[in-house]
Amino acid sequence: MSSGEYLRYVALGDSQTEGVGDGDDATGLRGWADRLAEHLSAVSPSLTYANLAVRGRVAHQVRAEQLGPALDLRPDLASVVAGVNDALRPRFDPAETVGHLEAMFSALTAAGAHVVTLTFPDIGKIAPLARPVRSRVFELNDHIRAAAARHGVTVAEGAGHAVTTDPRLWSTDRLHSSPLGHERIAAAVAHALHLPGSDDAWALPLPARATPSAWQAAAAELRWTAAFLGPWLGRRLRGRSSGDDRTAKRPLLLPPSAAAAPLPAPADGGA
Repeated sequence: MSSGEYLRYVALGDSQTEGVGDGDDATGLRGWADRLAEHLSAVSPSLTYANLAVRGRVAHQVRAEQLGPALDLRPDLASVVAGVNDALRPRFDPAETVGHLEAMFSALTAAGAHVVTLTFPDIGKIAPLARPVRSRVFELNDHIRAAAARHGVTVAEGAGHAVTTDPRLWSTDRLHSSPLGHERIAAAVAHALHLPGSDDAWALPLPARATPSAWQAAAAELRWTAAFLGPWLGRRLRGRSSGDDRTAKRPLLLPPSAAAAPLPAPADGGA
C-alpha cells in the first residue's frame, strides 16, 4: 500500500514502542507508534490501531507474547522493534536475537502485513558509560538490515544520523526517547513508508547549543549513574524487569484518538 492507506496498524516491541519517555503512567503514554498512528489516520480516517508493546521485553518475549495476538488482529501494517534490551544483557547473540525478529517479519508478511522496523543509534554517544556495548548495537543493526531485506521489510534508519544521538531527543534516563525523540522516530518511520506529507526533515540537526564543560559532563554522569544506572543494575541482579506484571496498553484495535487506559507504575520504576 504505497499510498499509505492502511486500515489496521499493530505495533509490537518493548518500551520504545510502548512510548516510555513520552508522557507517564499516570496520564498515559503517547510514543512514536501512537504518533505514527495519528499520521496514518490523516491518510486513512477509518484506521484502527493496537499497541502490544511492553517495556523490558527482550526479542524472544516479544515473539512469544505478542506475535500470536498481532496475527489475530490481521494487520495490514505492523511495526516490529526490539533487540536493544537483549544487547544490554550480559549474554548477547545478535544472530539469535534477530532470529526472533525475523520469525516475526516472516509470519506477519506471510499474513499480508507490510512490516516496518528500526535500526538503533550509537548508544555510546548517548550514554558514555554504555560505550563497551556499542559494538553490539552495530551488530544488531547489521543483522536487522539483512533480515529485513530477506522479507521485504521497510527499515527506518535510526543509525547514521547525528541528530539521533542529540541529548534533547532522549529522556533523562538516556534509555528512552524524549517526546521530541518519539516525534522524530514517528516522522522517520512515516518517511520510510512514503506516507503523504512525510519528508526527511526528521533527520535535520537541532539548533546548536552550548557544550557542557568537562566538569559539568562528569557531574551529569555521576547523577545519571546514581539515579538510573544503579537502579537498572539492581533490577538485573534481582532478575527483575520493569515490565513485570505489565500488559499491553492497547491490546485491541481502536481509532488512534481513543486513549489507552493509564497503567499503574511499578514499585521500582525504571526501564
